[in-house]
Amino acid sequence: MFTINVEKECGCFQRSPYENNMQFGSKDDALLQAQLMVNHMNSKFCQKHEFEVREDGNTFAIGVDMRTQPRSGCCGGGHCS
Repeated sequence: MFTINVEKECGCFQRSPYENNMQFGSKDDALLQAQLMVNHMNSKFCQKHEFEVREDGNTFAIGVDMRTQPRSGCCGGGHCS
């Protein structure tokens, strides 16, 4: 089994339809889903954080860091101010 683990669940992640520690039978399926999640999170979440995926054995870890220069705009969720 291959797992996608989000290391720190920010508020945007908690409000999203994504689940932490999702498991997949295929490495390719897990990697594809992790990349899709990171792309979505980096473009649609509030822009305060930067997400990246790293492979660690059978786990794809999605790390989160504060953005050095926040992007302008808001996701419209009412929590960016």
